[in-house]
Amino acid sequence: MTRGNLIVTWALLMISVPMAMFWIWPDIAAGAHLPAALKLLAVGAGFSAAAAGLILARARKWAGTAEQLEIFAAKLPSEETHLEDQGPHELRRLARTLQEMAGRVRRLVERANLEGARREAILACMAEGVLAVDRNLNVIFCNEAFAQAFSTPTPVREGRTLYEVVREPVLRDILETVVHRGTPETGRFQMPSAAGRWFEARALPLGGEPDGGALIALHDITGIERQEQVRKDFVADVSHELRTPLAAIRGYAETLLDGGLEDAANNRRFVEVILSHALRLNTIATDLLAISELDAKAEPSAPPEPVGVVEAIESAVRTVESGAALRGVRIIREDCENDRILGYRFRLEQALVNLLDNAVKFNRENGSVRIEWARTKNGQVTISVTDTGIGIAQEDLKRVFDRFYRVDKARSRPAGGTGLGLSIVKEVIERMGGTVSVESQLGKGSRFTIHLQAAE
Repeated sequence: MTRGNLIVTWALLMISVPMAMFWIWPDIAAGAHLPAALKLLAVGAGFSAAAAGLILARARKWAGTAEQLEIFAAKLPSEETHLEDQGPHELRRLARTLQEMAGRVRRLVERANLEGARREAILACMAEGVLAVDRNLNVIFCNEAFAQAFSTPTPVREGRTLYEVVREPVLRDILETVVHRGTPETGRFQMPSAAGRWFEARALPLGGEPDGGALIALHDITGIERQEQVRKDFVADVSHELRTPLAAIRGYAETLLDGGLEDAANNRRFVEVILSHALRLNTIATDLLAISELDAKAEPSAPPEPVGVVEAIESAVRTVESGAALRGVRIIREDCENDRILGYRFRLEQALVNLLDNAVKFNRENGSVRIEWARTKNGQVTISVTDTGIGIAQEDLKRVFDRFYRVDKARSRPAGGTGLGLSIVKEVIERMGGTVSVESQLGKGSRFTIHLQAAE
């Protein structure tokens, strides 16, 4: 269209010049230079005014169309607008191109928003804590798991400094290393600000270049670390428990071989000591097998069934009554109704035997052990074992159910205690959906109570 306007303007100019010359030539021929000059000036002014008017009209039209294009571009991609097909031909072509480009931009933005929403949803649902920082260690992103691990209020505003979100020097060090070197880093460490939990961290540079920020993912391995520590403690404790009786058996056996068999005054005592430590080894092996079976967490072969409390108690008492008689300890059973619990008889007897065995071993001379049971209003049966023994200090009560924990190691080893009995009781009762508690006063005895669901 602009080319056509130029052709029209050129044609008008070509026509106007001869006509102007025809109008002015008589004055020139007559020597009237002033009138000729005035006419020439008038022709020039008229032509200039026409040209200026044409240019102004065209400029206004271009300006209007350019303004529409500017408004259209400014609204991209948030608003979907339509460009009218008007204005100069060149700008109409540009408008159509912008219209097509706008569609592509919107589709790209919608796709990017969708992908961003998906990534945020995935990161928000992750159990691992994820934190992203820029080159200055200002927070770019922090998911819910990370904020909860360090008790940080959510949502975490973008742009906060790292120390505003979490005060962990080890975390800052690993992020700084990744930002400056641009290489991945890994580590395993304990964080006091996260309640002392252990984390396995993997940090990566953002953009793959130095000084471009970093992202770190924290995997909580507290449970794994605790299990590893328990395993180490377990191996150490078992080794220690086995070493003592084995050393005694070996020592007394060597004594017998070196001439003790002919020592009529002591040879029987030596054999009795060997037997005592052999029995202790058997107790340790039995307890370890029980713990191993419980740790295997195998599903029971049969569903829980009603178990008579009286029958289980009588069986457990028969198991420990010989040892109680040797120590002069009386076992007293209260005359209660034969309530029934929902569980497994073997497991219940196993727990009761361990409680009664401890009550007898750590009792005073001529002491007593009392067994009581009753049904509660909330549909449970409680079984309590009370002794008149040495008791447990308050600081030890919270650990009596830990494996290999012995309140009085000096007295428990001669008594044959392994430190596994109460942990077996706790795990056995919890497997049947119950709980076990303890009350004790140092020097006055202890009371262990089992709570189990009553059978209908």
